Amino acid sequence: MSDIYPRISTGNSKANEILHGGFPANSINLIIGQPGSGKTVFAQQLAFHNSDDNHHILYLTTMSEPVTKVVRYLQQFSFCDVDKIGSAIQYEDIGNDLMKSGIGVLVPYLKEAIKTTSPKIIIIDSFKPLHDLSTVLEMRKMLFELTGLLTAYETTVFLLGDYSDEDTKTLPEFAVVDGIVELLRSGRSTRDERFLRVLKLRGSSYIEGLHGFRILPKGLDIYPRLVTPDVAEHYVIGQDQILTGVDGLDKIIGGGLRKGSMTLVSGGTGTGKTTMALQFVIEGLRHHERSLYVNFQENPAQLERSVDNLCGLSVRNLSEVEALEVEQNIAPGLDMLYISPVEVQIDSVIVTLFRAIKEKKIRRVVIDSIGDLAMAASDPQRLHDYLYALVQHFAVQGVTAMFTLETGDAITGASTDSPLGRISYMSDNIFLLSLNQELPDPIREIKCVKTRGSKQDLHIHEFTIEKDGIHIT
Repeated sequence: MSDIYPRISTGNSKANEILHGGFPANSINLIIGQPGSGKTVFAQQLAFHNSDDNHHILYLTTMSEPVTKVVRYLQQFSFCDVDKIGSAIQYEDIGNDLMKSGIGVLVPYLKEAIKTTSPKIIIIDSFKPLHDLSTVLEMRKMLFELTGLLTAYETTVFLLGDYSDEDTKTLPEFAVVDGIVELLRSGRSTRDERFLRVLKLRGSSYIEGLHGFRILPKGLDIYPRLVTPDVAEHYVIGQDQILTGVDGLDKIIGGGLRKGSMTLVSGGTGTGKTTMALQFVIEGLRHHERSLYVNFQENPAQLERSVDNLCGLSVRNLSEVEALEVEQNIAPGLDMLYISPVEVQIDSVIVTLFRAIKEKKIRRVVIDSIGDLAMAASDPQRLHDYLYALVQHFAVQGVTAMFTLETGDAITGASTDSPLGRISYMSDNIFLLSLNQELPDPIREIKCVKTRGSKQDLHIHEFTIEKDGIHIT
C-alpha cells in the first residue's frame, strides 16, 4: 500500500518505524489501553516533539487526572521542556464543564479553540469517561459533530481511553476514527511485559503484531517486532568457509562453516558449549571479523576470565576499543552484550543486536543461550517466529551465527513440536556435546548431527578441554 498522507511524528523513531513514518496528518486517532499501560506518556512525548512557537498543541483533561497532576508527573521525563508548558503546549481541564453541562460543551469548546489558537494537535485525556455522562444517542450525535468539525480544519486529534476488548466492538468512536493504537501490559511472575499494537491506520500501511516496549526516563523505549526479511530468489548461503577456531572441528565438517550459516551447539551442563562459542568469536578476531557475544548467564567479569584463559586476551571495555592485538594480529574487536536472565525481553535483545550489527559491521554472532530466550518468551509461537526471522536476517546479511542450547536428549533436548525442538530445522549445522560417564574414566564426546550443503564426519569423536580451549581427537 502506498502512503499519500503527510505524517505526524510520534517523537519516537521506533514508533515511527512501526507506523511507517507516523500518524497520517489531519486524522483522528484512539490511543487505548488499561490504566498504567503508558498512554499518557506516549501522547506527551508526541506533543512535546511536535510543539514549537509556530505549532501549538492543545491538551485537554476530562475526568481522569487534573492538569496539575499531569504536568507534575511528566516533568520526570527527559522529553519534557518546561518552557513549552503554557505557551507551545496549552493544558486545559474541562472536567467541571462536562459534569455541569454534559458532553454537548465539547464541540463548541474545540471550535472556539481552533479559531483562536489553530492547534496543530489536539489531545483529549481521557475520552472514555464521556460515555458516563451521556446516552448512546447523545454520544453518537456528539461524535458526528466532532468528526465533522475536526475534518474541516488542519488538525490531528488523539483520544486517549481505558477501553476493554468489548468496547472496541460496540462503542461508536471505534468506527469513526482513522487510527487505533493499543498499549498492553501483561503480568508475569516477576515483572510486567508491555506491548504496542496498531489495530487500525486508515490509508496507511504499518507493521502488524505485538511490539515490546518499556517506560524509561526518556519515554517509551519501543522494540519493533522482527519480521522475516525479503530474500531474492537467487539468494544462497555464502559458499566461502570460515574457520571455527576449535582444534579438529573444521576437519569434521569439511573445512569450516559457511558464511551466513547458523550453527547450534547443543549439550548438557559442563560439556563445553560456552568454550566452543568463545573460541568461535576469538577466531573471528584473528581474521579481522568483528564479533558480538550475547550472554545471559555469565556476567562480564566471569566471561573476561574465560576469554583470558583461552588466549590471554582481556575483554574489559572491548566495546570501546577500536583495535585489539590477538596473537600478533590486529583485529577489529569483540563486543559483549550481557543481559540478566531475570530482565530479558526478547524484543529489546533484537533491537540492540541489530543496531550493533549495522553500526559496527559485525560478522560473527554468538547467543549463549537460546534457552534463556525461551524462558523470557511468554508465547511459544512468538519465540519460534522470532528465532526463524533472526536466522533469516543473519543469512541475508552474511552474519555467521552460533547458538548454544542446554539440553538433555540426543539432539535438542526438546520435542520437535516445541519452538526449541524446531530450532534444529532452522540450523545449518548441529553439534552435540556430551559427557560419557559409562567408561572407567569419563570422557567428553562430540558428534556432528547435521551439516547443510557439505559432507560431514558422522563419527563420535572424543575431545578435551584444555587451557587454550577444545581439542578434538
